[in-house]
Amino acid sequence: MKQLALELGHIPAQGEADFLVGEGNELAYGRIAAFPHWPDPVTLLIGPPKSGKSHLARIFAHRSAAAFADSGDLADLAAAGGRAPIIVEDVDQRGYDEAGLFHLLNQSMRDQRPLLLSARADIADWPLATDDVRSRARRAASFKLEITDDIQLSQMFVKLFGDRQVVVDPKIIFYLVARMERSAEEAVILADLMDRLALARGTAITRNIAAEALDHRRVARGEASSAQDWDEQDDE
Repeated sequence: MKQLALELGHIPAQGEADFLVGEGNELAYGRIAAFPHWPDPVTLLIGPPKSGKSHLARIFAHRSAAAFADSGDLADLAAAGGRAPIIVEDVDQRGYDEAGLFHLLNQSMRDQRPLLLSARADIADWPLATDDVRSRARRAASFKLEITDDIQLSQMFVKLFGDRQVVVDPKIIFYLVARMERSAEEAVILADLMDRLALARGTAITRNIAAEALDHRRVARGEASSAQDWDEQDDE
């Protein structure tokens, strides 16, 4: 009989000590850690989903007491002025208040107001109606976040499982890293899927479960299921 899996949820650790610094994000982390000694007021973090932009934003909020702004607040914040730090996430998503963002960028640069922006795409690919915001955003200090090596991806798995209070054999993590689609978002999906499979079966996370999760993801992407991972399990 399969065990009923209860969704108890988990809270990802997002303190500064929990941020995994690697080659692909050390410049972005260094910029946040340098606050309040920024030579210019606007910082832009660019990276794919789950790459650590929101984690860095929360570190910045803790360091600076910055407020997170909604799209509809931008014009009012710009009009009110001041130098209280502001965080605006996902500025490249459609439906953003483009005019409000333009005015907030102008006010930040004029009054030296610390402003942290995040986006998934490069500035050239933002879906903007005009080039006004794009021209201002290009003046920001821009930093990319990406997964660059196996070590950083392995460390990410350790943190993801640690957030769930689950201990996983390092050999299973190496097995995953060698076979998975290489992205931070994929690591998050795989960790969640393996945790659910293990809960449903009342077992620890085993290599059988890791192989099954990888196979689920291949099928979800429209790829052929791989028997090789299953066949190799007795050889390693």
